Amino acid sequence: MENNNTKTKDMKIEIWSDVMCPFCYIGKRKFEQALQQFPQHEQVQVEWRAFQLDPGMKSMPGKGISQYLAERKGWSMEQAVAANNHVTAIAAEVGLQYQMDKAVPANSFNAHRLSHLAARHGLQDKAEERLFAAYFTEGKDISDVDTLVQLGIEIGLPAEAVQNMLQGDAFTADVKKDISEAEQLGISGVPFFVLDRKYAVSGAQAPAVFLQALQTAWTEAAKLQAVTAVSEGDTCSADSSNC
Repeated sequence: MENNNTKTKDMKIEIWSDVMCPFCYIGKRKFEQALQQFPQHEQVQVEWRAFQLDPGMKSMPGKGISQYLAERKGWSMEQAVAANNHVTAIAAEVGLQYQMDKAVPANSFNAHRLSHLAARHGLQDKAEERLFAAYFTEGKDISDVDTLVQLGIEIGLPAEAVQNMLQGDAFTADVKKDISEAEQLGISGVPFFVLDRKYAVSGAQAPAVFLQALQTAWTEAAKLQAVTAVSEGDTCSADSSNC
């Protein structure tokens, strides 16, 4: 007999990302475009997971991102500038206005902690969006405590909650767990999208790629839900009282 009360469960998308990753912001936009076209978008739960491209870096106010890249990767300044110009052009294609000459190289660990705090308040996507914009278009130091407090307030977090978090070690373990889990899953680059722990999309792919992945994962989840619905009928077991 058909069970009309059966409802397909929400689909969970985990996105490993770093606030300092230019392709992560671009990937966010492309994924959002795909999600808008996905009929079941209201049943998609998105969770942002922490990843650090350079976990040991010190914040470097006053040093440009091109200089940082040149030093870290052994490039010439011309190569670093060209790389930033290239990614700026790609960002513009999805409506993002990168100002790479303003970007402040900074350790992203506390920004990830802010994202986790925001998740507790149902504001994680807003936090990620605000952090990306602060870093890539506004030239803000996303490791600075006062900056993070202000960004938290702007998205609706209580100032005291952000200050208390930054003054202590709240969500430090959560960020480390995200990073450790990325290693366990073999994630070496971001953005990295994991759909229901069954499918993965690596990189800032075209919206069509994301949409296909969403449709595939949703179809698989629906099949599993149908099996679950069947198994909810009468059964026998060693402890049954009726058979």
